[in-house]
Amino acid sequence: MKILRQTNNQGSPLKDPLRKFSLFSTKPPLSKLYIEPTTQCNLQCRTCIRNSWDASIGSMDMVVYRKLLSDLKDIKTLNTIPFWGYGEPLAHQEIVNMVVEAHEIGLKTEVITNGHLLDKDMAKGFVQASLDTLVVSVDGTNQVSYEDVRIGGDLSRVEENIRGMNLLRAKMSGKKINVGLEFVIMKSNINQLPDLAYKAKALKADFIMLTNLLPCSEDMKDEIIYWISATINDNDERPKWSQELILPRMDLHTEYLTPLMEFLKILDIPMPEVRDIPQEYCCPFVQKGSAAITWSGDICPCIALMHSYRCYILGREKFIKRYSVGNIAQEKIGDIWNKKNYQNFRNRVLTFDFSPCIQCSGCINSETNEEDCFGNSHPVCGDCLWARSVLLCP
Repeated sequence: MKILRQTNNQGSPLKDPLRKFSLFSTKPPLSKLYIEPTTQCNLQCRTCIRNSWDASIGSMDMVVYRKLLSDLKDIKTLNTIPFWGYGEPLAHQEIVNMVVEAHEIGLKTEVITNGHLLDKDMAKGFVQASLDTLVVSVDGTNQVSYEDVRIGGDLSRVEENIRGMNLLRAKMSGKKINVGLEFVIMKSNINQLPDLAYKAKALKADFIMLTNLLPCSEDMKDEIIYWISATINDNDERPKWSQELILPRMDLHTEYLTPLMEFLKILDIPMPEVRDIPQEYCCPFVQKGSAAITWSGDICPCIALMHSYRCYILGREKFIKRYSVGNIAQEKIGDIWNKKNYQNFRNRVLTFDFSPCIQCSGCINSETNEEDCFGNSHPVCGDCLWARSVLLCP
């Protein structure tokens, strides 16, 4: 069990420190497993790491997938499989069967999609398969802004598909599918938050998830709205998650707060209260016992390490080198999870003894994730925006 204590900006303990303790296991069991069905995609989004990678395109073999499911029967702590990766999950021809077969071994399922391929047959398949959660990514509230980010996209088609899903889930008996909207906020679209609120209501969305942009091309690096909030240790403004809304950190500028406040007002959600959290970096992905599997079967300790790519951290160009701890086609996932090097990595992340690159970023080591000035070797996480709650896992 690990205990963290929140401190003030001077590093001194806050008053009434007993109210500021956060406890979590130092050896979390595997509970959530992200699966990347394919790296094929029907859109070309300006916000995607596909703009700066050289990965091959492929889809998970169902033989490999079924071996994984067979091995997962021995993992009693696992409860959820989200189908998501750096491709469009619905482009995998067997995606509905993947959901069905995951349910057959007692797992909850989620699908994160751009919504274009969610036609009537696909929606009917998901309803019949008892899919638990469907998240549709939209980064604009009108066709012009939407297509500016999602090149080749058709927002009206996405909305029509969501409405079709709503009709089917209302008519067909069985478990209700939770449908949510995900929206990547940036300078050019934050003023659309009020429109997003109205659209979410019209589409009967069960929840909204806002997250920030990780620029993967130079022309997008100035679109971020967390220049200040990503670097500070004062968590007083970090919002609380609710069942209806998930918010990331963002700078408290008037031009950002005004549309956010209107957005919350339309949704009839009060400004979230702060929560007691540790001042230190905190990786929710590892802390909650999550892992990710690429379409080729490589198991990775986090979504950000599934592929190699270039991105921009607070304007700095950085190369992220992928990291895999094994392949499910050759090994059982339980054996991979319990590997010494994987356990050591999770422990490093939970203690987070990495160089604070986001605060510093003054040396050559910050140009990659291969080494830091504390002597840690690949992969190092001191520049991780997910660990700062700036970016949120879907």
